Amino acid sequence: MLKKVFGSAVFGVEATTITVEVNVDSGVGYYLVGLPDNAIKESNYRIAAALLNNGYKIPGKKITINMAPADLRKEGSSYDLTLAMGILAASNQIQADHLEQYLIMGELSLDGSLQPIRGALPIAVKAKEEGFKGFILPSQNAKEAAIVDDLEVYGVDTIRQVINFFDQGEALEQTIINTREEFYKNLEFPEFDFSDVKGQESIKRCMEIAAAGGHNIILIGPPGAGKTMLAKRLPSILPPMTLHEALETTKIHSVVGRIKESGLMAERPFRSPHHTISNVALVGGGSYPQPGEISLSHNGVLFLDELPEFKREVLEVMRQPLEDREVTISRAKFTVTYPSSFMLVASMNPSPGGYFNDPNAPVTSSPAEMQRYLGKVSGPLLDRIDIHIEVTPVPFDKLSDDRKGESSVEIRTRVTQARELQTKRFSDSDTVHYNAQMNTKQIRAYCKLDKDSKALLKNAMERLNLSARAYDRILKVSRTIADLEGVEAINGSHISEAIQYRSLDREGWLG
Repeated sequence: MLKKVFGSAVFGVEATTITVEVNVDSGVGYYLVGLPDNAIKESNYRIAAALLNNGYKIPGKKITINMAPADLRKEGSSYDLTLAMGILAASNQIQADHLEQYLIMGELSLDGSLQPIRGALPIAVKAKEEGFKGFILPSQNAKEAAIVDDLEVYGVDTIRQVINFFDQGEALEQTIINTREEFYKNLEFPEFDFSDVKGQESIKRCMEIAAAGGHNIILIGPPGAGKTMLAKRLPSILPPMTLHEALETTKIHSVVGRIKESGLMAERPFRSPHHTISNVALVGGGSYPQPGEISLSHNGVLFLDELPEFKREVLEVMRQPLEDREVTISRAKFTVTYPSSFMLVASMNPSPGGYFNDPNAPVTSSPAEMQRYLGKVSGPLLDRIDIHIEVTPVPFDKLSDDRKGESSVEIRTRVTQARELQTKRFSDSDTVHYNAQMNTKQIRAYCKLDKDSKALLKNAMERLNLSARAYDRILKVSRTIADLEGVEAINGSHISEAIQYRSLDREGWLG
């Protein structure tokens, strides 16, 4: 007897429906075809034990299972429940007249309990698109899948519940989520606040500008100056995520199985990988491609602490994602694209010893060592970072000051107002939403300079020998500074301040 049951495969951040055809006929054998990986091939052992422990069995007949489309590689253990239900229905051990109306996924334990799966949200989105009545999956993933409206989502703990649902008509409890209510309920303020930062007023100003325009920023300073402390507080002043951004971010984290019980992610991600990370782990990829750290930072912040300590080839692979805001991974039979629109925050010491330009500490590095250290970070990568700023140690009198600084809430209010101006400005564009994303045409349209401002910028370009890309970065940052002031025209003070934020272009840093 032939039965069809449906599962799903996730490629990139999109799902593809898999039709599992199970045919039970006279003879002996178990044949699983359709490009399954080893985890799926081993599923018959898990299924056999789970069925036996729940009063059922794999029939001693010829079982042929085809996972269509047969030319698409399938991977992972989340097809266990799909295969098991197909075998039970095809061998007439249960009645399952409505099996084809549901998409079923779940990994089986030997006692029949279910383990969570990856990619529940994109699978649920695809199930709704293809008109399935419902989605049956492990209860740990139910809230995540229930974010999708107009789809019945049933979270189950054991295979017995699924069997009784189809065979005996026992009701399953539907998981219902009010997506908007859940989003605003989970919109918690981050634990790190700028009011905890003593001194560093100029650095706070830089962080505010970076947040307002979505600009990449690098902090240069000696150990203990507060670079990491400042970076961790940047998400607290970014505008709250929109519902669309939250869904987009949740989908990426769903693919790697990192969604919390609450389901929908409401806070902007903050990722801080170690400097020993490989280029695959950072950008994504692998034999079975998975999102890397830069995609997990989508709509949030990627913090690279001690930037020169990262392997050069790792940093170089970031250049294309920083420009295109997406990562494309190509394999022989398919191509996967992951979104990666993130704010890059990097930090570094000014020298191998860490105390270059500090008048209170001796310089222990030779010029050659300095050049070798700074040379670990390529010029093209630095050109893609809009703001370079020096961080100096905080004096004792400011550290011991009990007065609270300006809170993240106050800074975020100004940042949000500036972002609203940019959203209105770029309302006719689908790809550009804030100043850092502007292309050349938009820079020319929205960053017009008067005669004095042009002369000031020309002088800085010639004196500092800046590249054309650095020129564009200065204009973008100037536009953001003007937006924070709520003015339309960029003037000389905006240009002058933006030029100050190119520390690594000045003579004495890179030679």
